[in-house]
Amino acid sequence: MNTLAEIENAAEALPPDQKQELLLFLAARLRSQRAGMPEPRKFSREQMAGWIAEDEADLRRFRDGK
Repeated sequence: MNTLAEIENAAEALPPDQKQELLLFLAARLRSQRAGMPEPRKFSREQMAGWIAEDEADLRRFRDGK
């Protein structure tokens, strides 16, 4: 297999347990190559409070059918 498309097609044909094994294999390789997780993002309390207020307002509008 030489292309990502060929690898994706082969992976699609695998049964679920082998797909999981492949995923764990790839994750281990990425970790060993230091391609780890990105740094966590930091949000202020004000930003989070704003998002929560917006979400609650959206829920109220949804429940009111607007």
